[in-house]
Amino acid sequence: MAMNRMITKAGTFAADLLGEARMQAELSLRELARRAGTSHATLIAYESGRKIPSVATFVRIVEACGFAVDVMLSPRIRHRDGIDRGEELAEVLRLAGQFPARISPKMTYPIFPGVDG
Repeated sequence: MAMNRMITKAGTFAADLLGEARMQAELSLRELARRAGTSHATLIAYESGRKIPSVATFVRIVEACGFAVDVMLSPRIRHRDGIDRGEELAEVLRLAGQFPARISPKMTYPIFPGVDG
């Protein structure tokens, strides 16, 4: 069940991006199909989410619109020293709540350069 939702979400994401790329490039379905080496009917199926293109096909279509597909991977830190990151944050916030607040009624530094606080 969860896998079906992931596939549906990926298809919707691809459909939205392909439609947005084509609109921004100001291309008709037929012109984009010609540039990408596919049929306009296939593009309609991709943009409507009825079909999901392979990654290679997705990239080819986006590039035919004049755009690049950039993917960035970054590490996720979920656990450190055996503590879940959410639990660690909650502990830090509890600790911070134990310190008295020192709120000044007047700001001592300007918010923006050249603006008096």
